[in-house]
Amino acid sequence: MSNSGEKYSAKHDAINYDAIERMETFNQFVKKKNTFLFGITITFLTFYILLPVLAFTPVLQQKAIGSITWVWVYSLALFIMTIVLCTLYVNMAAKFDKTAAAVLQEYKKAGAQQ
Repeated sequence: MSNSGEKYSAKHDAINYDAIERMETFNQFVKKKNTFLFGITITFLTFYILLPVLAFTPVLQQKAIGSITWVWVYSLALFIMTIVLCTLYVNMAAKFDKTAAAVLQEYKKAGAQQ
């Protein structure tokens, strides 16, 4: 058990995180990932927090279809938005994983050349 821990520790210690942080590709990757994550979070929170705010205003109390008010339509839209954002996140996470692997490969190649 400790043998695998030692292998992990030796492998983990061999990575120079300061060198990776100085890489331009890494910084571009982090910027792109943070922009996506902050954007998706702001979108979700804005629409989510607007429901209780708008639910007690005349705007969403009007009837949309039959006796269904716009509050119910908006609530359903929140569920749809959540599914869409989760699907988008899963797809982007796969791309981010590939990009992170490419950055790590670039780091390893640069280390091998030095």
